[in-house]
Amino acid sequence: MADDTNRQPAPNPAESGPRSEKWAEKQVALRVLVYVFVTHAIAGFIWLLFYLGDHANK
Repeated sequence: MADDTNRQPAPNPAESGPRSEKWAEKQVALRVLVYVFVTHAIAGFIWLLFYLGDHANK
């Protein structure tokens, strides 16, 4: 009987080569765009709270 506990899985051809590099670059670009958008959305919301608080009837 063969012991398969230390056996490495066969490499997946879809996860290697230039296509995976392009996909990784796209993922990084998408992540950066999402982070920039979310950061600006949070900053805009905080700015809106300050603006509304400054113009509230006191």
